[in-house]
Amino acid sequence: MDPVLSIVLIVVALLIGVAGGYFVGHKNTQRDLDAVKVKSQALIAEAELKAEKVKSERIHQANEKAREIRAAAEDESNKLKQRYETSEARVRQKEVQLNQKYETLKKDQQKTDDRFKELTRQREVLSLKEVELDKLIHSQVEKLEQVAGLSAVDAREKLMEALRDEARTMASSQSKDIIEQAKLTANKDAKKIIIQTIQRTAAEHAIENTVSVFNLDNDDVKGRIIGREGRNIRALEAATGIEIIVDDTPEAIILSGFDPIRREIARLSLQKLVQDGRIHPSRIEEVVLKVTKQINDEIIETGERTVIDLGVHGLHPELVRMVGRMKYRSSYGQNLLQHSREVANLCATMAAELGLNAKRAKRAGLLHDIGKVPEDNPELPHAILGMELAKKWGEHEEVINAIGAHHDEIEMTSSISPIVQACDAISGSRPGARREIVEGYIQRLKELENLALAYPGVTKSYAIQAGRELRVIVESEKVSDDQADLLAFDISEKIMKEMQYPGQIKVAVIREKRAIAYAK
Repeated sequence: MDPVLSIVLIVVALLIGVAGGYFVGHKNTQRDLDAVKVKSQALIAEAELKAEKVKSERIHQANEKAREIRAAAEDESNKLKQRYETSEARVRQKEVQLNQKYETLKKDQQKTDDRFKELTRQREVLSLKEVELDKLIHSQVEKLEQVAGLSAVDAREKLMEALRDEARTMASSQSKDIIEQAKLTANKDAKKIIIQTIQRTAAEHAIENTVSVFNLDNDDVKGRIIGREGRNIRALEAATGIEIIVDDTPEAIILSGFDPIRREIARLSLQKLVQDGRIHPSRIEEVVLKVTKQINDEIIETGERTVIDLGVHGLHPELVRMVGRMKYRSSYGQNLLQHSREVANLCATMAAELGLNAKRAKRAGLLHDIGKVPEDNPELPHAILGMELAKKWGEHEEVINAIGAHHDEIEMTSSISPIVQACDAISGSRPGARREIVEGYIQRLKELENLALAYPGVTKSYAIQAGRELRVIVESEKVSDDQADLLAFDISEKIMKEMQYPGQIKVAVIREKRAIAYAK
């Protein structure tokens, strides 16, 4: 076969194949396009249905919301309308009430006007009658004056003078009777009250002295108390301010000092030292400190027990402590605490008899001598000092005045002040209650000690041997040996110039240097 023909046939066959393939592909493509078109139309239709459904749902929801809003608005409108109608009804009711009140007031005003017119008419009638009555009285007075020969003024004056004289005479007579009766009654009642008060109040009488006796089991202890070269007894005297007299008296040591608190401290300290058996200067100082604290506690306990026994409440703690200190003080030899308790009971009884405040009177009676027990002993009368202390610790004005006036240092302004003064005198005047010489003796010893304490460098001063010796303790750092000699001379010179005393007084200035160390 011819090659060209073969090529042509091949080309033709290729063209026919290509054309057939194109036709077949085009047909398939057209079929796919038709399928896609149908599918897209189905999707569009489905989307349109969904959109229509969503649209209808949204429209339905919007309608529901609109209906809810409309219903709420209608409810609010109805409420506002109801409130408005209620307010309007209330306003109308008030308007009606105001109209009724206005009508009532209008009627009352009319009645008031009518009453006023009636009163005015009656007043005019009364004025006319008063004029007529005055004329009638005047004519009657003129007739009486003509008959009596006196004017009305003169007759009135004579009548008033006669009545005045009669009243004066009667008043004078009655006043004399009342005064005489009051004198008789007052004397009788006063005696009755005082006697009843004294009889109803039991009191103990205690005479204080300046010496205490410390009893020993045997005389062998005396040597230990004195110590080597007297160091123990000197330490005890220096610590307590009490003279320790160890003599030939069997089984006894005498403690001499004017201050009962110091004597009690010395007595208890000796008792503890003897029981313990260890007696040396350092142990003595330790025991004296403990006993001093014990005595201070006992003072507070005594004060508290006293105020509880007497029923005195609300007393300041400092005043309670002062009441406890009275146990160790004496007034002219009479125990001050017993005296104050007695005065308190007397005051309460007498105030009750007179119808006054018994509790306040008892309080004033208990505190009337607190000016005798302060530790600093200022230069003031004890009544004035006690008044200042009571004022400082918040006592009542009547109690303060009663304390300050019980020795007439100030004027009495309280009704219980004379009662406290009278009861103080009653308690002090009982047989055997007081001893004048002791008070002056104690005061002299106090002045002697205070005189030495006024010098610089002096730490302690003790009047011992019944005031015949004054021991002065000085600081070794501030006072030298030469200055100690000069100080003793100066104190003795001042005592001779300023004080009165029997016999002679020995002034002993003690300067001691101590070196203390601790081994740990």
